[in-house]
Amino acid sequence: MVSTVTSNLGFTHTVTERFLRYAAIDTQSDPASPTCPSTEKQKDLGRLLAGELQAMGIRDAHLDEHGYVYATIPANTDKQVPVICFCSHMDTSPDCTGKDVKPQIVKNYRGGDIMLPGDPTQIIRIADHPALFDQIGNDIVTSDGTTLLGADNKAGLAEIMDAARFLIDNPQIKHGAIKILFTPDEEIGRGVDRVDLKKLGADFAYTIDGETAGNIEDETFSADAATITIEGVSTHPGFAKGKMEHAIKIAAAIVDRLPKQTCSPETTEGSQGFLHPIAISGALEQTTLKFIVRDFTDQGLQEKEALLESIVKDVMTDFPRSTCRQAARTVRGCRSWDCPAPTFSPASTRSIRGWNGSAGRTWKKPSRPSSISR
Repeated sequence: MVSTVTSNLGFTHTVTERFLRYAAIDTQSDPASPTCPSTEKQKDLGRLLAGELQAMGIRDAHLDEHGYVYATIPANTDKQVPVICFCSHMDTSPDCTGKDVKPQIVKNYRGGDIMLPGDPTQIIRIADHPALFDQIGNDIVTSDGTTLLGADNKAGLAEIMDAARFLIDNPQIKHGAIKILFTPDEEIGRGVDRVDLKKLGADFAYTIDGETAGNIEDETFSADAATITIEGVSTHPGFAKGKMEHAIKIAAAIVDRLPKQTCSPETTEGSQGFLHPIAISGALEQTTLKFIVRDFTDQGLQEKEALLESIVKDVMTDFPRSTCRQAARTVRGCRSWDCPAPTFSPASTRSIRGWNGSAGRTWKKPSRPSSISR
């Protein structure tokens, strides 16, 4: 059974309609750019979001020069309560184009595989994605198969925007001050580089960028990025014996010596960290390898980085006339900073599980009008 899709879209400011509009705006970030935001086009969505927030009556909503959107829903209670923030990122992954996104809706999904009309070879197979069984009866949004969809994290943007509208339209729901923050460049690890925490003024913040409805993640991994650039020795192939040291082959040897049964995304789960090559590019003379390193502890990161360093040094001893240089970037997660854990009402009714598979706290499953897949 293959479900069909329709694309006659109207915009009526439901959370789904908001998402469809945001998804059509190209906000792909660029890891090679030194600017903030890394791509100017991210501000196109930022201006739209700030304008919509102002139209709701949120007077301080604005886009700053670095591509961040700030806004405040004022408190409507005299109680002294913490200021909270809801946060989401505007950029989409540089790994796949975000231009000319054509969202498609499977109405009232009845099960089976979903063929994407822009590229019929792209099929979301229920055998590969058993979570689809949980979406029977819901609407499902996909791309047309030629681009990414951008649900990471324009779904979060739409949810926060509709929640803001709901709170403003229903003042009988009492709350403290609520800050809204939309960031650029999260996909390239620079999402909070230029956040003005003093201006934000929040005591606690919640990122709306998770898994399925009912899941809350109360800790995050720490991440390092490593770039290894190898300078080989190039000579004419006709005179290469004993002289040539091929940069591509050196890079391949490094990858080949990585652990094969552990320490990779495909062999780990839960809170186990990994060492993950994500890109290789170059030629005989020079080749670049890019890695991400993830773990829940600083010690775990250091162990994996030491492993990578030892592999590189060992490989390079076989190529004495070649050289390599390394660069690194660091992002520290919640556990490293001893962040306070969230608390939830005893009346909540749904058991949740965090990203690492540990037993979670209780949370009442929120309603969601449609499921949006990346």
